[in-house]
Amino acid sequence: MSQVNAQSGSEQPRRRGRPPVAPADQAARKALMRAGLVHLTERGYSSVGVDEILRTSGVAKGSFYYHFGSKAAFGSALIDAYHAYFAVKLAAWFERPDLAPLDRLRGFIADAELGMAQHGFRRGCLIGNLGQEMASLPPEFSDRLIAVLEDWQHRTAACLRLAQEAGQIPAHHAPDELAAFFWIGWEGAVLRAKLERKAEPLRQFADGFLRLVTH
Repeated sequence: MSQVNAQSGSEQPRRRGRPPVAPADQAARKALMRAGLVHLTERGYSSVGVDEILRTSGVAKGSFYYHFGSKAAFGSALIDAYHAYFAVKLAAWFERPDLAPLDRLRGFIADAELGMAQHGFRRGCLIGNLGQEMASLPPEFSDRLIAVLEDWQHRTAACLRLAQEAGQIPAHHAPDELAAFFWIGWEGAVLRAKLERKAEPLRQFADGFLRLVTH
């Protein structure tokens, strides 16, 4: 039935589409996302069930499926959220005008180590964790994960290119290749740091990479 304007008596068309998300629903979605990021950065996708996410978040199962529809949709949303979070982090370091370009990379590395240390090195990188599980993940995750890593490489290459222009990196290096090498090695270092519960793997890789790019 059409809605009637109380003053004019004219009919107003009913609005179509999904109703606006209420504040309580927004809070539930945020709680689910927080719980998902904690569990998946600690243990991975395959070993964490929806019921565990619900217990941690305190959200009802019906609300989970209202927001995500499936565990695969939830995983996709987590990839997007983690990508957005990390894009902000990389921009905050790589675009700092008060630091020389290579010092921006050093700052990012130190900040990442601090972030892992704050959680006792129990949490790794969501993208790296999921990449190790690809055999048991939804097939569509592969392209999404590759796109995230390529974006991180692109941002890192831009920073390294600035370092090269500033004379911090010799001209014979190729910034795009260095950026790809950095993320391949860095993800491995994060995994090793999580495994050993200590920062040494991060520092060893960072020191070796910085020696490489400056010679």
